This record gives sequence, structure tokens and C-alpha cells, in this order.
Amino acid sequence: MFDLVRDTGSLDVNSPYAYLMMGHWFADSSVVAERDGDIVGFIVGFVPPRQPDTVFVWQVGVAPSEKGRGLGKKMIDALLDLPGPQGRRPRYLEATVTPSNTASEMLFRGTAKRHEASIRISELFPGDWFPVSQGGGDAHEPERLFRIGPLASAS
Repeated sequence: MFDLVRDTGSLDVNSPYAYLMMGHWFADSSVVAERDGDIVGFIVGFVPPRQPDTVFVWQVGVAPSEKGRGLGKKMIDALLDLPGPQGRRPRYLEATVTPSNTASEMLFRGTAKRHEASIRISELFPGDWFPVSQGGGDAHEPERLFRIGPLASAS
């Protein structure tokens, strides 16, 4: 997962240790897509402790070779088919999306439509809560919370 994120050049690269921890402790709420033994996509998610009916999508990664093939959509639907706590499918999906990330916004809006669910968007983390990079780069955009649900089964 780390290599795929690093190679896309468009996702926030977290430490390799973060991906190992997420893959180890949150495998039940994550999805990995492979082609010929190589990881070509993944979704890392988790069930927030105070929201057992919700799956939070932390990061979606799709290899450049798979762009435009609907892999993100297929992985989201596979994630929503996984049983959560108490063996029940999630009723809500949450994710954070920056205003400029139109691909993710389209992915989550499409998810709401396919699952006949409403979508509520609110600011969760203002941009000024993030540190400016050491090189003095651009400030981080705000992270908007997308809350989708209640979810119906996929069409």
C-alpha cells in the first residue's frame, strides 16, 4: 500500500508503519485489489469506536494503470458488503475529502446515489489545523466530512 501511494504522486504519503498497523488491526474494514499478484488498489477503513454502524474510509488508493476502470467504486461496494461489529453491514460511510479532490468527491457522491442514500458534507478539520510543510509549501486544505447514509444495498 505504501508503494502504491508513493507511486501515485497524488495521495498523502503516510509512514510505512501506518500502513502496516492499519493492515494488521483494521483488515476487517479494509479492501485490497490485486492484478497478477500486484496490489493495484486498496481502501483502508475503520469502524469509529463510538459509531459501530459506520465505516470510515481513511484512504483510497488506485494504481494509475487502473484509473477509469471503476475500481474505486467496486472496492467501496466490497467494503460496504463486509460485516461490521455484531456481524451487520454498515449503515453509514464517512470519509474526509479536500475541496480540490474532485475524483474522491465524485466517488463518494456516486456511492450515495448507488446506495440510495443521502449525503451530508460539513467541514471537519479546518486547513489551519494542519502544519505547514518545513519547506514552506502551501497550506493544507480543509478536510470536509462526507457522511453517507443510511445505506441501501448496491444496485
